Amino acid sequence: MPFDHLKMLDIIETMEGFLGRKRPPEEICPKLDFGYKIEGHSVFIFEIRPAWDNPEIYLEYSFAKATYVIAKDHWKIYWMRASGKWDLYKPKQVVKTLKKFTGLVEEDTYGCFFG
Repeated sequence: MPFDHLKMLDIIETMEGFLGRKRPPEEICPKLDFGYKIEGHSVFIFEIRPAWDNPEIYLEYSFAKATYVIAKDHWKIYWMRASGKWDLYKPKQVVKTLKKFTGLVEEDTYGCFFG
């Protein structure tokens, strides 16, 4: 079963706050924006960009993922490698809250998320 209603509200509040801080200025959003999606027990953060060969088509490129582990009540953090595979974020593989996950993504100390 995915998240219960309270957990889902917490996720949405956290992610909307993150997007509010990281979104580019409105005039840039047609060329670069950020979004998130919830699939199962994972939350994905992605870039939204127009396709290079057809600017009317928008593509999503996931670059950060947090997966909730119910048994341990924590989130595992992943980043998207250039190979297209998810890899555990070695500096901090596990956090207790989604807010800590978004904080690590914002800091991006090692350039794994925003390059």
